[in-house]
Amino acid sequence: MIAAAGHDAVAIAREFALSGEILSASPYGSGHINDTYKVDVKPAGGPRRYVLQRINHNVFRRPDELMANVERVCAHAYAKLKQAGVPDAERRTLRLLPTLTGKAWHIDAAGNRWRCYHFIEGATGHDVVRSPEQAYAAAKSFGAFQSLLADLPGGRLLETIPDFHHTPARFARFQQALAQDAHGRAAASVPEIAFALARAHEVNVVVDALRDGTLPERVTHNDTKLNNVLLDDVTQDGVCVIDLDTVMPGSALYDFGDLVRTSTSPAAEDETDLSKVQMQFPMFAALVKGYLESTRGFLTPKERALLPFAGKLITFEIGLRFLTDWLEGDIYFKTKCPTHNLDRTRTQFKLVESIEDQLPAMQALIARA
Repeated sequence: MIAAAGHDAVAIAREFALSGEILSASPYGSGHINDTYKVDVKPAGGPRRYVLQRINHNVFRRPDELMANVERVCAHAYAKLKQAGVPDAERRTLRLLPTLTGKAWHIDAAGNRWRCYHFIEGATGHDVVRSPEQAYAAAKSFGAFQSLLADLPGGRLLETIPDFHHTPARFARFQQALAQDAHGRAAASVPEIAFALARAHEVNVVVDALRDGTLPERVTHNDTKLNNVLLDDVTQDGVCVIDLDTVMPGSALYDFGDLVRTSTSPAAEDETDLSKVQMQFPMFAALVKGYLESTRGFLTPKERALLPFAGKLITFEIGLRFLTDWLEGDIYFKTKCPTHNLDRTRTQFKLVESIEDQLPAMQALIARA
Protein backbone atom coordinates (compact mmCIF):
# COMPACT_ATOMS: atom_id res chain seq x y z
CA MET A 1 0.00 0.00 0.00
CA ILE A 2 1.12 3.61 -0.53
CA ALA A 3 1.00 5.47 2.77
CA ALA A 4 0.43 9.17 3.43
CA ALA A 5 2.66 11.94 2.07
CA GLY A 6 3.15 10.07 -1.21
CA HIS A 7 5.71 7.59 0.12
CA ASP A 8 5.54 3.92 -0.85
CA ALA A 9 6.20 2.61 2.64
CA VAL A 10 6.13 -1.04 1.57
CA ALA A 11 8.80 -0.45 -1.05
CA ILE A 12 10.95 1.41 1.47
CA ALA A 13 10.45 -1.29 4.10
CA ARG A 14 11.73 -3.91 1.64
CA GLU A 15 15.12 -2.17 1.79
CA PHE A 16 15.53 -3.34 5.39
CA ALA A 17 16.36 -6.80 6.76
CA LEU A 18 12.81 -7.64 7.85
CA SER A 19 12.18 -11.08 9.26
CA GLY A 20 9.27 -12.08 7.00
CA GLU A 21 6.66 -11.18 4.41
CA ILE A 22 5.27 -7.64 4.66
CA LEU A 23 1.56 -7.67 5.41
CA SER A 24 0.95 -3.91 5.66
CA ALA A 25 2.53 -0.52 6.27
CA SER A 26 0.33 2.24 7.69
CA PRO A 27 0.81 5.71 9.24
CA TYR A 28 1.51 5.44 12.95
CA GLY A 29 1.75 7.70 16.00
CA SER A 30 1.03 11.38 16.64
CA GLY A 31 4.38 12.96 15.80
CA HIS A 32 4.43 16.19 13.78
CA ILE A 33 7.97 16.18 12.38
CA ASN A 34 8.95 12.83 10.86
CA ASP A 35 6.76 10.52 8.75
CA THR A 36 6.19 7.34 10.74
CA TYR A 37 4.70 4.00 9.69
CA LYS A 38 3.96 0.72 11.44
CA VAL A 39 5.09 -2.24 9.36
CA ASP A 40 3.46 -5.64 10.00
CA VAL A 41 5.29 -8.72 8.78
CA LYS A 42 4.62 -12.43 8.90
CA PRO A 43 7.72 -14.42 9.84
CA ALA A 44 7.78 -18.15 10.49
CA GLY A 45 7.59 -17.68 14.26
CA GLY A 46 4.48 -15.46 14.29
CA PRO A 47 3.54 -11.81 13.55
CA ARG A 48 6.12 -9.12 14.10
CA ARG A 49 6.06 -5.34 13.82
CA TYR A 50 8.54 -2.61 13.02
CA VAL A 51 8.53 1.20 13.03
CA LEU A 52 9.64 2.83 9.77
CA GLN A 53 10.48 6.55 9.77
CA ARG A 54 11.45 9.20 7.25
CA ILE A 55 13.60 11.90 8.81
CA ASN A 56 12.32 15.41 8.12
CA HIS A 57 15.40 17.00 6.58
CA ASN A 58 13.72 20.42 6.56
CA VAL A 59 13.90 20.36 10.36
CA PHE A 60 17.07 18.29 10.71
CA ARG A 61 19.40 19.70 8.06
CA ARG A 62 22.16 17.14 8.66
CA PRO A 63 20.27 13.83 8.67
CA ASP A 64 23.32 11.63 8.11
CA GLU A 65 25.09 13.05 11.16
CA LEU A 66 21.83 12.78 13.12
CA MET A 67 21.58 9.09 12.21
CA ALA A 68 25.21 8.55 13.15
CA ASN A 69 24.25 9.89 16.61
CA VAL A 70 21.23 7.59 16.84
CA GLU A 71 23.22 4.57 15.69
CA ARG A 72 25.89 5.14 18.34
CA VAL A 73 23.38 5.76 21.11
CA CYS A 74 21.24 2.71 20.34
CA ALA A 75 24.19 0.36 19.98
CA HIS A 76 25.88 1.52 23.20
CA ALA A 77 22.69 1.44 25.29
CA TYR A 78 21.77 -2.06 24.09
CA ALA A 79 25.28 -3.40 24.67
CA LYS A 80 25.30 -2.07 28.25
CA LEU A 81 21.90 -3.56 29.00
CA LYS A 82 22.96 -6.94 27.65
CA GLN A 83 26.24 -6.81 29.55
CA ALA A 84 24.33 -6.05 32.76
CA GLY A 85 22.12 -9.09 32.17
CA VAL A 86 18.88 -7.12 31.91
CA PRO A 87 16.37 -9.84 30.94
CA ASP A 88 14.23 -7.67 28.67
CA ALA A 89 17.04 -5.59 27.16
CA GLU A 90 15.27 -5.70 23.77
CA ARG A 91 12.46 -3.57 25.23
CA ARG A 92 14.64 -1.15 27.18
CA THR A 93 16.17 0.75 24.28
CA LEU A 94 15.38 1.47 20.68
CA ARG A 95 17.16 -0.91 18.29
CA LEU A 96 17.80 -0.12 14.66
CA LEU A 97 17.15 -2.75 12.02
CA PRO A 98 19.88 -2.67 9.35
CA THR A 99 19.23 -2.34 5.64
CA LEU A 100 19.83 -5.27 3.32
CA THR A 101 23.30 -3.85 2.71
CA GLY A 102 24.06 -3.61 6.44
CA LYS A 103 23.68 0.14 6.83
CA ALA A 104 21.81 1.85 9.68
CA TRP A 105 19.65 3.93 7.33
CA HIS A 106 18.40 3.95 3.75
CA ILE A 107 18.51 6.82 1.24
CA ASP A 108 15.72 6.68 -1.34
CA ALA A 109 15.78 8.01 -4.90
CA ALA A 110 14.53 11.40 -3.74
CA GLY A 111 17.28 11.73 -1.15
CA ASN A 112 15.07 11.00 1.87
CA ARG A 113 16.71 9.27 4.84
CA TRP A 114 14.80 6.31 6.30
CA ARG A 115 15.35 4.20 9.39
CA CYS A 116 13.62 1.16 10.84
CA TYR A 117 13.26 0.26 14.51
CA HIS A 118 12.16 -2.95 16.16
CA PHE A 119 8.65 -2.38 17.55
CA ILE A 120 8.46 -2.42 21.36
CA GLU A 121 5.51 -4.57 22.29
CA GLY A 122 3.33 -4.18 25.36
CA ALA A 123 4.20 -0.53 25.99
CA THR A 124 2.44 2.73 25.13
CA GLY A 125 3.19 6.45 25.05
CA HIS A 126 0.96 8.89 26.96
CA ASP A 127 0.59 12.59 26.17
CA VAL A 128 -0.44 13.96 29.58
CA VAL A 129 1.00 13.27 33.05
CA ARG A 130 -1.99 12.33 35.18
CA SER A 131 -0.39 11.13 38.41
CA PRO A 132 2.81 11.33 40.49
CA GLU A 133 3.37 7.69 39.58
CA GLN A 134 3.63 8.60 35.89
CA ALA A 135 5.93 11.53 36.70
CA TYR A 136 8.13 9.18 38.71
CA ALA A 137 8.24 6.63 35.87
CA ALA A 138 9.18 9.27 33.30
CA ALA A 139 11.92 10.82 35.43
CA LYS A 140 13.37 7.44 36.33
CA SER A 141 13.43 6.45 32.64
CA PHE A 142 15.13 9.63 31.45
CA GLY A 143 17.64 9.36 34.30
CA ALA A 144 18.35 5.76 33.34
CA PHE A 145 18.79 6.85 29.73
CA GLN A 146 21.39 9.43 30.78
CA SER A 147 23.08 6.84 32.96
CA LEU A 148 23.38 4.38 30.06
CA LEU A 149 25.07 7.06 27.97
CA ALA A 150 27.30 8.56 30.66
CA ASP A 151 30.27 6.59 29.28
CA LEU A 152 29.41 6.77 25.57
CA PRO A 153 32.69 6.26 23.67
CA GLY A 154 33.73 7.76 20.37
CA GLY A 155 33.91 11.46 21.07
CA ARG A 156 31.31 14.18 21.19
CA LEU A 157 27.95 13.71 19.48
CA LEU A 158 26.81 16.12 16.78
CA GLU A 159 24.66 19.02 17.96
CA THR A 160 21.59 18.32 15.83
CA ILE A 161 20.14 21.72 16.79
CA PRO A 162 23.07 23.99 17.73
CA ASP A 163 22.55 26.15 20.85
CA PHE A 164 19.16 24.55 21.47
CA HIS A 165 19.25 25.29 25.21
CA HIS A 166 21.70 28.21 25.07
CA THR A 167 19.60 30.53 27.22
CA PRO A 168 21.86 33.59 26.77
CA ALA A 169 21.52 33.28 22.98
CA ARG A 170 17.73 32.99 23.33
CA PHE A 171 17.76 36.10 25.54
CA ALA A 172 19.88 38.04 23.05
CA ARG A 173 17.42 37.26 20.27
CA PHE A 174 14.57 38.43 22.51
CA GLN A 175 16.38 41.70 23.13
CA GLN A 176 16.91 42.17 19.39
CA ALA A 177 13.24 41.47 18.66
CA LEU A 178 12.23 43.93 21.39
CA ALA A 179 14.54 46.65 20.07
CA GLN A 180 13.17 46.27 16.53
CA ASP A 181 9.52 45.75 17.52
CA ALA A 182 8.87 45.17 13.82
CA HIS A 183 5.18 44.40 14.29
CA GLY A 184 4.37 46.98 16.97
CA ARG A 185 3.53 44.33 19.53
CA ALA A 186 5.70 45.45 22.44
CA ALA A 187 2.98 47.77 23.78
CA ALA A 188 0.61 44.80 24.16
CA SER A 189 3.15 42.77 26.13
CA VAL A 190 4.67 45.26 28.57
CA PRO A 191 4.23 43.06 31.70
CA GLU A 192 5.72 40.03 29.97
CA ILE A 193 8.68 42.04 28.68
CA ALA A 194 9.33 43.42 32.16
CA PHE A 195 9.12 39.89 33.60
CA ALA A 196 11.76 38.68 31.15
CA LEU A 197 14.11 41.62 31.66
CA ALA A 198 13.94 41.23 35.45
CA ARG A 199 15.46 37.74 35.14
CA ALA A 200 18.30 38.61 32.78
CA HIS A 201 20.86 37.89 35.50
CA GLU A 202 19.92 34.20 35.59
CA VAL A 203 20.18 33.25 31.93
CA ASN A 204 23.94 32.52 32.02
CA VAL A 205 24.03 30.22 35.06
CA VAL A 206 24.16 26.84 33.31
CA VAL A 207 25.98 27.91 30.14
CA ASP A 208 28.76 29.59 32.15
CA ALA A 209 29.11 26.55 34.44
CA LEU A 210 29.41 24.26 31.42
CA ARG A 211 32.02 26.55 29.94
CA ASP A 212 34.17 26.71 33.08
CA GLY A 213 33.79 23.01 33.83
CA THR A 214 31.95 23.31 37.14
CA LEU A 215 29.06 21.48 35.45
CA PRO A 216 29.95 18.47 33.29
CA GLU A 217 28.69 18.10 29.75
CA ARG A 218 26.40 15.07 29.36
CA VAL A 219 24.65 13.20 26.59
CA THR A 220 21.11 14.50 26.98
CA HIS A 221 17.75 13.80 25.35
CA ASN A 222 16.52 17.43 25.17
CA ASP A 223 12.82 16.62 24.74
CA THR A 224 11.84 15.00 28.02
CA LYS A 225 8.06 14.90 27.71
CA LEU A 226 6.07 11.97 29.06
CA ASN A 227 5.12 10.91 25.53
CA ASN A 228 8.79 10.23 24.79
CA VAL A 229 8.77 7.38 27.31
CA LEU A 230 6.89 4.16 26.64
CA LEU A 231 5.15 2.85 29.77
CA ASP A 232 4.48 -0.84 30.27
CA ASP A 233 0.81 -1.60 29.56
CA VAL A 234 0.51 -3.76 32.70
CA THR A 235 2.85 -2.33 35.33
CA GLN A 236 2.96 1.30 34.03
CA ASP A 237 6.70 1.30 34.68
CA GLY A 238 8.88 3.19 32.25
CA VAL A 239 10.20 0.83 29.58
CA CYS A 240 11.99 2.76 26.85
CA VAL A 241 12.94 6.34 25.95
CA ILE A 242 12.09 7.15 22.33
CA ASP A 243 12.47 10.05 19.85
CA LEU A 244 16.25 10.31 19.81
CA ASP A 245 16.67 12.97 17.14
CA THR A 246 17.58 15.67 19.67
CA VAL A 247 20.02 13.52 21.65
CA MET A 248 23.19 15.61 21.77
CA PRO A 249 25.69 17.18 24.17
CA GLY A 250 24.19 19.29 26.94
CA SER A 251 23.55 19.49 30.65
CA ALA A 252 21.60 16.98 32.69
CA LEU A 253 19.82 20.03 34.07
CA TYR A 254 18.22 20.69 30.70
CA ASP A 255 16.48 17.31 30.73
CA PHE A 256 15.34 17.54 34.34
CA GLY A 257 14.23 21.13 33.86
CA ASP A 258 12.03 20.21 30.92
CA LEU A 259 10.53 17.39 32.97
CA VAL A 260 9.52 19.98 35.57
CA ARG A 261 8.08 22.26 32.90
CA THR A 262 6.04 19.56 31.17
CA SER A 263 5.02 17.38 34.13
CA THR A 264 4.24 19.52 37.15
CA SER A 265 1.46 21.86 35.97
CA PRO A 266 -2.07 20.60 35.26
CA ALA A 267 -2.65 23.39 32.73
CA ALA A 268 -2.12 23.22 28.98
CA GLU A 269 0.84 25.07 27.48
CA ASP A 270 -1.49 27.78 26.16
CA GLU A 271 -4.00 27.92 29.05
CA THR A 272 -5.55 31.38 29.24
CA ASP A 273 -6.99 30.92 32.74
CA LEU A 274 -3.77 31.50 34.63
CA SER A 275 -5.35 30.48 37.94
CA LYS A 276 -5.00 26.90 36.67
CA VAL A 277 -1.25 27.21 36.21
CA GLN A 278 0.83 26.03 39.15
CA MET A 279 3.81 23.87 39.97
CA GLN A 280 2.30 20.93 41.85
CA PHE A 281 4.79 19.98 44.55
CA PRO A 282 3.81 16.27 44.70
CA MET A 283 4.61 16.00 40.99
CA PHE A 284 7.99 17.65 41.55
CA ALA A 285 8.72 15.30 44.46
CA ALA A 286 7.90 12.32 42.24
CA LEU A 287 10.24 13.61 39.54
CA VAL A 288 13.05 14.05 42.07
CA LYS A 289 12.55 10.56 43.48
CA GLY A 290 12.58 8.86 40.09
CA TYR A 291 15.41 10.92 38.63
CA LEU A 292 17.76 10.59 41.61
CA GLU A 293 17.14 6.84 41.84
CA SER A 294 18.51 6.34 38.35
CA THR A 295 21.27 8.99 38.31
CA ARG A 296 22.90 8.56 41.71
CA GLY A 297 25.83 6.77 40.09
CA PHE A 298 27.04 9.79 38.12
CA LEU A 299 25.24 13.03 39.03
CA THR A 300 27.51 15.56 40.77
CA PRO A 301 26.57 17.50 43.93
CA LYS A 302 26.29 20.73 41.95
CA GLU A 303 23.97 19.12 39.40
CA ARG A 304 21.75 17.86 42.22
CA ALA A 305 21.73 21.24 43.96
CA LEU A 306 20.63 23.01 40.75
CA LEU A 307 17.72 20.69 39.92
CA PRO A 308 15.07 23.10 41.30
CA PHE A 309 16.64 26.03 39.45
CA ALA A 310 16.69 23.93 36.26
CA GLY A 311 12.91 23.71 36.27
CA LYS A 312 12.67 27.48 36.54
CA LEU A 313 15.33 28.11 33.88
CA ILE A 314 13.91 25.85 31.18
CA THR A 315 10.36 27.07 31.79
CA PHE A 316 11.59 30.66 31.53
CA GLU A 317 13.54 29.83 28.37
CA ILE A 318 10.49 28.36 26.62
CA GLY A 319 8.39 31.34 27.69
CA LEU A 320 11.09 33.63 26.35
CA ARG A 321 11.00 31.82 23.00
CA PHE A 322 7.22 32.29 22.80
CA LEU A 323 7.58 35.99 23.67
CA THR A 324 10.31 36.44 21.05
CA ASP A 325 8.15 34.78 18.40
CA TRP A 326 5.24 37.04 19.39
CA LEU A 327 7.43 40.12 18.91
CA GLU A 328 8.79 38.78 15.60
CA GLY A 329 5.33 38.18 14.15
CA ASP A 330 4.76 34.45 14.83
CA ILE A 331 7.38 33.16 12.42
CA TYR A 332 8.41 29.97 14.24
CA PHE A 333 5.64 28.42 16.31
CA LYS A 334 2.33 27.55 14.69
CA THR A 335 -0.52 29.67 16.05
CA LYS A 336 -4.29 29.20 16.21
CA CYS A 337 -5.30 32.74 17.17
CA PRO A 338 -3.72 36.21 16.97
CA THR A 339 -2.44 36.16 20.57
CA HIS A 340 -1.51 32.49 20.75
CA ASN A 341 2.20 33.06 21.38
CA LEU A 342 1.45 35.74 23.96
CA ASP A 343 -0.95 33.35 25.71
CA ARG A 344 1.78 30.72 25.75
CA THR A 345 4.24 33.24 27.15
CA ARG A 346 1.91 34.13 30.01
CA THR A 347 1.35 30.48 30.88
CA GLN A 348 5.07 29.73 31.03
CA PHE A 349 5.86 32.85 33.03
CA LYS A 350 3.07 32.07 35.50
CA LEU A 351 4.64 28.64 35.99
CA VAL A 352 8.00 30.32 36.56
CA GLU A 353 6.39 32.41 39.30
CA SER A 354 4.91 29.30 40.89
CA ILE A 355 8.31 27.63 40.85
CA GLU A 356 9.95 30.71 42.37
CA ASP A 357 7.38 30.74 45.18
CA GLN A 358 8.22 27.12 46.02
CA LEU A 359 11.98 27.16 45.45
CA PRO A 360 12.88 26.99 49.18
CA ALA A 361 10.74 23.87 49.64
CA MET A 362 12.12 22.37 46.41
CA GLN A 363 15.69 23.00 47.51
CA ALA A 364 14.99 21.53 50.95
CA LEU A 365 13.63 18.39 49.31
CA ILE A 366 16.80 18.01 47.23
CA ALA A 367 18.96 18.52 50.32
CA ARG A 368 17.10 15.74 52.14
CA ALA A 369 17.36 13.44 49.13
